[in-house]
Amino acid sequence: MVILTLIYYTNPVIMSSNMKDIHPQYYPSAKVKCACGNKWTTGSTLPEINTGICDKCHPFYTGQDKILDTQGRVDRFKKRLEKSRGKARKK
Repeated sequence: MVILTLIYYTNPVIMSSNMKDIHPQYYPSAKVKCACGNKWTTGSTLPEINTGICDKCHPFYTGQDKILDTQGRVDRFKKRLEKSRGKARKK
């Protein structure tokens, strides 16, 4: 069984007949449109792509993202950091 499998997968005639047209068409200049109106081109297997968010309108990339510290985690971390730095300096 193993020998038959090796012959099957290493035979170029069998390989070429089975592997014909298995890959999708590639579009090197596919058009991408965002909901905000931004447009660009990229390579894809789809000729046209519609996306809901991009780097021009995403809050993280635009700097509009707000970090909410509801439990005071940042303040507690800063206090512990200062406390540990103070101990290290005293020694």
